[in-house]
Amino acid sequence: MSDVITQAVAQLNEKMDGGFDGTAKFIVEGEGAIMIDQDGARAGDDDADVTLTASRDTFEGILNGEENATAAFMTGKLTIDGDMGKAMQLAAVLA
Repeated sequence: MSDVITQAVAQLNEKMDGGFDGTAKFIVEGEGAIMIDQDGARAGDDDADVTLTASRDTFEGILNGEENATAAFMTGKLTIDGDMGKAMQLAAVLA
């Protein structure tokens, strides 16, 4: 597992107050994947209600608050596959 994924899992668990109602997967291109569910964040590549894919720079920007997830999606830096409602719930949880 990459250092990027390890650090992101720790940051996501700090940001979230508890878990997430559903399952989401962040794919960080060239680094790996992170699963988010009712238990919090962990490294993994399981099936999910929604999958978000971004480059390392875009993912880190979203995680650090330097990049708006909606803007990243609208400009094609972030792709979303699956339940768009879950993606919006996740954005609210991480804001």
